[in-house]
Amino acid sequence: MDTFMLLALFSMSSFSGAAKKGEDEEWVHLPNKCEVCKFVSIEMKSAFEETGKTKEVIDTNYRFLDDKGAPPIKYVKSDIRFIEVMENVCQRLMEYSLHKERQGSNRFAKGMSETFSTLHNLVHKGVKVVMDIPYELWNETSAEVADLKKQCDVLVEQYEEVIEDWYKGTRS
Repeated sequence: MDTFMLLALFSMSSFSGAAKKGEDEEWVHLPNKCEVCKFVSIEMKSAFEETGKTKEVIDTNYRFLDDKGAPPIKYVKSDIRFIEVMENVCQRLMEYSLHKERQGSNRFAKGMSETFSTLHNLVHKGVKVVMDIPYELWNETSAEVADLKKQCDVLVEQYEEVIEDWYKGTRS
């Protein structure tokens, strides 16, 4: 699946939500629509690649009215695959962490940030680390990542038909 094709689908609306000046100076820097679109596209591509490896077949041969029934459908070409990917794509964004040491959309990535990794290592070595954030909250989802998921939910719902048309066009 062509990620750039999917990014192009959202590009018209994406630029309207660009970050405002001075926002970088705020402690919480919420993702803009371009960043949300980027990660939705990445996760959709990844989900389609993961589900595209199966050889499963969906049996539609129920024979209610006659003995013929419908031929089986490959899962890879099924609407069920599309629905499952769409239902889970935003939840996949919760695997991301905020990496404050990085700039732009690169600040969102899977795995622990270098800063928190270093802080955890210090704590495990017995160093007392004092921060504004309690230790119990260090591994909790950041406001930025939670907003990334929230905006993903809105984007996927708003553009569901466009995404479905794109998906059906790539299967042909």
